[in-house]
Amino acid sequence: MIIGVNTRFLLKNKMEGFGWYTYETMSRIVRTHPEHQFIFFFDRPYDSRFVFAKNVTPVVLQPQARHPLLFKIWFNYSITAALKKYSCDGFISPDGYLSLRTQVPQLAVIHDLNFEHNPSDIPVGALKYLKKYFPQFAKKADRICTVSEFSKQDIIATYGVSSEKIDVIYNGAADCFQPVSAADKKKIQQLYSDGKPFILFVGALHKRKNIQRLLDAFQHLKTTSTLEHHLVIVGEKLWDKEHFEIPKNVEAVTHFTGHVELEELAKITASAELMAFVSYFEGFGIPLLEAMQSGTPVLAGNKTSLPEIGGDAVHYCDPYSVQDIAKQLKLVLENPTTLKYLSEKGLQRAKLYSWENTAQELWKSFTEMLSKK
Repeated sequence: MIIGVNTRFLLKNKMEGFGWYTYETMSRIVRTHPEHQFIFFFDRPYDSRFVFAKNVTPVVLQPQARHPLLFKIWFNYSITAALKKYSCDGFISPDGYLSLRTQVPQLAVIHDLNFEHNPSDIPVGALKYLKKYFPQFAKKADRICTVSEFSKQDIIATYGVSSEKIDVIYNGAADCFQPVSAADKKKIQQLYSDGKPFILFVGALHKRKNIQRLLDAFQHLKTTSTLEHHLVIVGEKLWDKEHFEIPKNVEAVTHFTGHVELEELAKITASAELMAFVSYFEGFGIPLLEAMQSGTPVLAGNKTSLPEIGGDAVHYCDPYSVQDIAKQLKLVLENPTTLKYLSEKGLQRAKLYSWENTAQELWKSFTEMLSKK
């Protein structure tokens, strides 16, 4: 077979959620199936490390898909023409965007529909595109994969898609997310939190990640307890207009790192006293899993997919309540028994998830799609 793949989020030094999903799944699939040819479609010059094996042909298609108008051109015209040119038998899109002009069978990975439920989180131009085209992508797709049962039911309810068309395939976490020694924790604390224990957030600095409420809850925590913890926030803004107000009395103990490379992120995650992942909308929440796999206790929001993924290995809060976020932070951090329990339970639950399984199930879904055409 010849298989086209949307790899536009494989970006050197800028890998985020869609990029890591593409990397972890497709690197395994192409190496496991040398009998097939894979055409990787990039929208800009690519790094050679993303050409995972000899059966991968990298192709750069213009224009760069960085704006809703360019999305339409890239998927409906550039991708459509390339699928025909390379005689592709099928197309995999890890970010859910599809060509509406091709008859080639297409598998869309739709991670979540936050924009449908929280439209104010998205800039107007992007929102109009997503709300217009994602219902069409869901209808056009020959197969949809999603990352939680929550997201599956949301897609069914929002777009009227048949349950039979959607596969739930959970995400994984990179192998480098592992517990570290006390000495290594001290080194990370010296680098990122002035030698003090720290609460950690990891993710794109996007409104749904609830950064502002986390900052406000952290301020409340520091004014109502003697905890010496700092707050470390790892990630970059998803949209230029994202804005957060750091309360003045915690400015000195709040640290924004920006983007960090994966190996460093793994060390930071394993060195945190607690991961505070208090998003109010998630399709899966990979940082939650990365923390569990690292033996780091987790406080998470109690909405959408997070309880499904974390189960009883995670402590929960109301992500819409600054007071409850602060209360639960204090409860966990002041209780060594709770911290130990969450660490041990997290390590056990993390074994349920792996990128190996994600890749195998994604390939199974793709081949089943083609077998029905």
